[in-house]
Amino acid sequence: MKVVAVTSCATGIAHTYMAAEAIMKVCKERGYKCKVEKQGALGLEDKLRDRDIKEADLIVFANDVGLTKAERFEPYKDKIFQTKPHEVIKDPNIIFSGK
Repeated sequence: MKVVAVTSCATGIAHTYMAAEAIMKVCKERGYKCKVEKQGALGLEDKLRDRDIKEADLIVFANDVGLTKAERFEPYKDKIFQTKPHEVIKDPNIIFSGK
């Protein structure tokens, strides 16, 4: 399984990165490929390529604020799981609850 994610929080600091780490860790534990784009205080980090998004089996949005360049994900709405950064930090397995 291929998972891509975008994380961001209101301040763009701690929860953005903690959520990214939680998602990467749970994917690694399950043997899944994973890439995470962080939209934080430093701007877009590890920007997902169009190919990454297209090939993903699951797209995770762990956000407290609106996404930058959200239009990239429009064709793949059926693959998106939406949550909050603190929720995925608390229990990263929730991203697989509907899959």
